[in-house]
Formats: sequence, structure tokens, C-alpha cells
Amino acid sequence: MLPTLVRRLAQAAKPQLNAAAANATKLKKVWPPDMKTMSTQQQLHFEKKYKRRVKLATARPQFDKAMQLAQLFTMALVVGYMALFMDWNGVPTPFDPLRENFYGFFGAFTKETKKLELREHHRPPQPESSD
Repeated sequence: MLPTLVRRLAQAAKPQLNAAAANATKLKKVWPPDMKTMSTQQQLHFEKKYKRRVKLATARPQFDKAMQLAQLFTMALVVGYMALFMDWNGVPTPFDPLRENFYGFFGAFTKETKKLELREHHRPPQPESSD
């Protein structure tokens, strides 16, 4: 193993060919084109075509849709939290009627409300006093 390593290190480096020289066929167009030799109309046409091709090549419709849905979901959660649960320190907000309706409806499902209902349900009847 050591003699092979020494022999390979002693060999001269192989000349590397660039990509254009390695290609057997001649290129039809020079890339990138020389913008100085183009007229302004040709430059505009080239830029439009290049932008269109780049846009088509980089299109990711599934990812874009997923990102839009994630943004929509995040914004809905933030606005919902602000409207229903955020403490505004007594400052009147346009969310106050919504918050009152929300807690009025879902307040019946809290533990404190159920405890009060159970106490009232199991409370012995109080004798009526006849004055």
C-alpha cells in the first residue's frame, strides 16, 4: 500500500480539460451572451425570455400552496388569540362583544361552572319561612 501511494504521488498530474473542450459538439450559442453587442431591443427580448424561463424552472406549486396555507393558519391563530384570550388590561377593544359571547357559551363547560351547578343541585331544600 505504501509503495503504491508513493508512486502515485510521484507521478505528474494529468492535464484537466475544461467543460467546453471536453464537449465534442460545437456550441450553437455563446453563453452568457455579450450584452454590449446587442441592440436595446434584443437585450429587452433576451431579458424577458430569460426571466420567463427562470420563473418556470423555479416554480414549486405544492410548496407555495403549503406556505400560503401555513401563513393563513398562523395569522388566524394569532388573531383568534388576540380576540379571545389576550389580556388587554381593561382597554376597550372591538373584540369585547365576541369575547363575551365566547365565554358565555364555553363558560358552561368549565370546571368552576360545573362545581356550582353540582352544589346547587345537591343543596338540601331550605324550609320556607312563613311570616
